Amino acid sequence: MKGKVVFVGAGPGAPDLITVRGARVLAEADIIIWASSLVSPDLVAGHKRGAELIDSASASLEDLTPLYERARDEGLLVARVHTGDPAIYGATAEQRDQCRAVGIAFESIPGVSAFSAAAAAAEVELTLPEVAQSLILTRLEGGRTPMPPRERVREFARHGTTMALYLSAARNRALQEELLAGGYPPETPVIIGHKVSWPDEVLIRCRLDELSATMKDHHWWKHTVILVGPALAEAPVAKRSHLYHPGFRHEYRAADPAAADDLRTKGARA
Repeated sequence: MKGKVVFVGAGPGAPDLITVRGARVLAEADIIIWASSLVSPDLVAGHKRGAELIDSASASLEDLTPLYERARDEGLLVARVHTGDPAIYGATAEQRDQCRAVGIAFESIPGVSAFSAAAAAAEVELTLPEVAQSLILTRLEGGRTPMPPRERVREFARHGTTMALYLSAARNRALQEELLAGGYPPETPVIIGHKVSWPDEVLIRCRLDELSATMKDHHWWKHTVILVGPALAEAPVAKRSHLYHPGFRHEYRAADPAAADDLRTKGARA
C-alpha cells in the first residue's frame, strides 16, 4: 500500500478549463484537498461517492501530513488541487519535500494559468512580431514573501515587453509607480483581469497611468492578474508573422517564389 499525491492544476476558475487528466484524477480521488478561498467549488463537485473533501484555506503544511500518512498506509489517491498552474506561485516545492519525507509518491498535472485565460478573454496575443516576443511572469516586491534581490518590477519593465503580474493587486499604486519608473510609457495598454473565467469575471482595459485609480474604484485585492505591454493594444501595429506567409518555406511547405521575393524585400527595408 503506497498511495499517491497528485498536484492538480485547476485552471483559472471555470470547471471546464481544467485538463482532461486533471478532471479524471478529481473523479477518482479518495481525498481531495482544495482551498475554498481560491478554487471554485464547481471544480470539486464531481467527486466520487465517499471521497473526503478537505478545505485547506486555513490549513498549514503540517496540518496535511496526517492525511498523506494515511494515504500512504491505506493506498489512497490524494488530489491536491491548486488554482491555475501548480508551477506558478503554487508553493509545490515544499509540498514535494513533504511527500518525500512521508514516503508517498507524487506527480503534477499542469493547468491553465490566469494570464493565459485573461489573454484569451480579452482576445489579445501576448507575443507579436517585432513588438513583444517575450513574456515576463512576476510579482511586485516588498510584500510578505521576500523576492530575490535581482528580481524587481522596475528592472523587468526596462525590457518593455509583455508582463503578467500576480499577487500585486493590493499594492496597485506602488505597482503603477514601479512600472512607469522602469520605462513603460504612461499610455502603455493594461488589461486587468478579475476572477477570470468565473461567472462574475470582469476584464477592464486602461492606460498604465490609470491602473491604480481603476483598481481602487473596483476594490480589487485578490483573484486579479494584471497584463501590461505594447502588444495588448486593441489595434497593435505589428508585422505579419512569417509562419503562415506564402513566401516562407519550411519542411512542410514550399515557398511561393513571388511571395518569397516580396518577403525578402520587406525584410531588407525593415
